[in-house]
Amino acid sequence: MTEQAFAIFGGGKIAYVKPIRSEDVHRLYPQAPELEPGMALFALHAADGTPIMVTDSREAAVANAMTHELETVSVH
Repeated sequence: MTEQAFAIFGGGKIAYVKPIRSEDVHRLYPQAPELEPGMALFALHAADGTPIMVTDSREAAVANAMTHELETVSVH
């Protein structure tokens, strides 16, 4: 799918949770504070890949998606 197709995928109501390392947070969220290296975190992204938030648990990312009426899907 093209980036434009992903942008409209699900009418803006679909997101995905992706495991990331603390070393990658600053690349996705330039305004984020420096984090200790080696931490396992989870990022919530819109269907088009736009980062929404980062947290230390998958459950918190899914809860945030639900709060914003986003449906999470699995990404493999």
